[in-house]
Amino acid sequence: MSDNHTSKNFDLELESLRTRVLQMGGMAEQQVHRAIDGLYSGDTELLEAVIRDDERVNQMEIEIDALCNQVIARRQPTAIDLRMIVSVLKAIADIERVGDKARKIARLGISIASQSAGGPLNVELNHMTDTALRMLRLSLDGFARLDLALVTEAVRLDEQVNAEYRGVARQLITYMMEDPRTITRSLDILTIAKAIERIGDHATNIAEYVVYMVKGLNVRHATADEVEAQLKEDPL
Repeated sequence: MSDNHTSKNFDLELESLRTRVLQMGGMAEQQVHRAIDGLYSGDTELLEAVIRDDERVNQMEIEIDALCNQVIARRQPTAIDLRMIVSVLKAIADIERVGDKARKIARLGISIASQSAGGPLNVELNHMTDTALRMLRLSLDGFARLDLALVTEAVRLDEQVNAEYRGVARQLITYMMEDPRTITRSLDILTIAKAIERIGDHATNIAEYVVYMVKGLNVRHATADEVEAQLKEDPL
């Protein structure tokens, strides 16, 4: 009875860790949405709030990290449970970096709003942002459900985000070549686009941690096709 009770408590602790990872991920996703909204609206108060609220994401990483270390010390987990805790530790580091990217976008948005060029942005970043954040949601849902189909879909979307980034870069280079007065603004926008592209990379990392957690396979740096091939070779 005691062992059964202990096992149930351990399961609850692991479930609590997963839940907190999802909460942290949702917070980081909301920060990115707010940063992009503030960027296009020129709402500097909203952008300043994004910068201030980054500390909330950072604090969640610290708290979850501490909980993971407590579980390891008290429970001495083995096999898939240990893989899950390691994956949590890695995932929260990537989520924290997504929050950092939101803060960077907000800071650059404030800079753009203060530039004399003014007016709305003439570069489309919303679709790339939506795709990168869809990757993040798929990866986090896959993390919660241990669903390899979801995380494989997330990995597949990464090339789409990369292609959109390359398109934005080409567009901005053209602007700068045609009118040197756009260089400062264009470089800021290019840095924002790169931050969005990196959000996709962090989502891909989380997807790869799910594969490790479920299957014990290291698929870092693998393409979506290679990930699928490895999963077929090593069925559950």
